[in-house]
Amino acid sequence: MKILVCISHVPDTTSKINFSEDNTIFDTNGVQFVINPLDEFALTRAMWFKEKQGATVSVISVGSAVTEPTLRKALAIGADEAIRIDIVPEDGYQVAVQLAEVVKNEAFDLVLAGKESLDYNGGMVPGMLAEILGYNFVNACISLEIEGNSCTVSREIDGGKEVLNCTLPLIIGGQKGLVEEKDLRIPNMRGIMMARKKPLKVVPPIEFNATSSTVKYEKPEAKGACKMVDAGNIGELIQLLHNEAKVI
Repeated sequence: MKILVCISHVPDTTSKINFSEDNTIFDTNGVQFVINPLDEFALTRAMWFKEKQGATVSVISVGSAVTEPTLRKALAIGADEAIRIDIVPEDGYQVAVQLAEVVKNEAFDLVLAGKESLDYNGGMVPGMLAEILGYNFVNACISLEIEGNSCTVSREIDGGKEVLNCTLPLIIGGQKGLVEEKDLRIPNMRGIMMARKKPLKVVPPIEFNATSSTVKYEKPEAKGACKMVDAGNIGELIQLLHNEAKVI
């Protein structure tokens, strides 16, 4: 089984986010980038299939050379090879089109991705990719078992979960639960050394123009100051909730 794991290169959640050029450009100065956390769940599940069922695991990212350290980390975790599509992505559809070309050419059986990247939260690429390729697709996936060509998949729904049966080829939009957080892997020294020798293939993008563009970014409004009320002063608390917060 050939598995492809889509890796997004995203800012660490502790990074301070700023914008430049009149709030039209994300300022990357001083920002630490990591594997998108939901993609990390997908990669860990792919590693299980590699170790238990002999699957081969490739990782892929759409981006410039600055994404390569993130791909190298995925190789250090245990992926067999990395692919970088050499284009700076402008929207989700463009990313899906570029990924689809690689999937078709390499004939991957299973494509794993996080259901969304935790920077822009678009949540569109896995579904678009499945539509372009005509593959089966399950989003919000929290469990995946494969036996031969048959797949049993669980996905999170409002108030519970849904269990589905389908066949390969399959695209998964995974989330927390696909593996347990305790099972996520940290590269060890041997993995880091081996990653340096593993192939990282750079492929040119196909010609395709993005269908949308960013106009500007806006940060959330700063939170107001917190007013402290003495525990015994219920009257003042009610007055503030009624007249200022207007929640009662």
